[in-house]
Amino acid sequence: MSAVLQKLKRFKLRALHNQKKFGVAGRSCEEVLRKACLHLQLPVPGSSLCLYEDGTELTGDYFWSVPDDSELVLLTAGQTWQGYASDISRFLSVFQKPHAELIQAARQLLSDERAPLRQKLLADLLGTVSENIAAETRAEDAPWFEGLESRFRNKSGYLRYSCESRIRSYLREVASGASLLVPEAREEYLRVVGAMGQKLQAARYNSSYFDRGAKASRRLCTPEGWFSCQGPFDVDDCASRHSINPYSNRESRVLFSTWNLDHVRKYCSTAPSTLVDSADTEPRTRRNPARRGPPGKLHVEFCPRGVLAPNVPCLPSCVLPGCSPGWSHRHPHRL
Repeated sequence: MSAVLQKLKRFKLRALHNQKKFGVAGRSCEEVLRKACLHLQLPVPGSSLCLYEDGTELTGDYFWSVPDDSELVLLTAGQTWQGYASDISRFLSVFQKPHAELIQAARQLLSDERAPLRQKLLADLLGTVSENIAAETRAEDAPWFEGLESRFRNKSGYLRYSCESRIRSYLREVASGASLLVPEAREEYLRVVGAMGQKLQAARYNSSYFDRGAKASRRLCTPEGWFSCQGPFDVDDCASRHSINPYSNRESRVLFSTWNLDHVRKYCSTAPSTLVDSADTEPRTRRNPARRGPPGKLHVEFCPRGVLAPNVPCLPSCVLPGCSPGWSHRHPHRL
């Protein structure tokens, strides 16, 4: 044991938020700490050492189990280090409000980079920090409006139009399902679809859902325009944390128009047949009063994301007058 204690252990060490590293060797944690503080001209009282990778504090008991050449961070009183997570957090804070010098440095790195993965990461980073999210008008962000009609003068106005168009198209697709029904069920189906249309028209087809300037209760995004996916219908959240901001640049605007938001398939394409099945069961239930269970009731909600959920519990946006608030709708997908 005495031979082991006489052996110097080597470490690579740096101060917090300083990329410059230097070597230190010692036979104890205290000796390494003292040498490090002397090199960096920092006070020993209140200072400590921790592993760079995970922030574990280096103590006397742990000293000899740490491999040689491990990377350490010297912390002074009040400083903390959480390992790689701290580096990532600092990186994000720097790029949250990037300055011109930082963008220029990233562009220089990209021009000299040859590794495909690093090229992609740098290109994605530059694309993100170059976004003009705060801009709203055509004069402030002309590239965002490329390919759009001149009548659209601001981003929120176009996205309101986009939302209305999407919901109108969903409603048309649902209405087309009437042709799949037998005559006795078609009338009830068209009545429900007509009620949907009237409610949606009165609500301006919920066009405010995509408008970041709308009241919080009337939009699906943050005040900055960020939309977050809530995952498939059968889970509570999106494990991948998908998000998009169609206000940021033209590419994101175009991509947002293709989002199905359900991780699986375009559920609105199944809505007509699902509603047809529900409508088709009601006449048979009424014709067969001896059938066990309560009388059939066609109850649907037009989901603002383009989904019909038949025979399921109800939300405030239900289009049928007088429906019970005790019902609860379950959407096949949610934004």
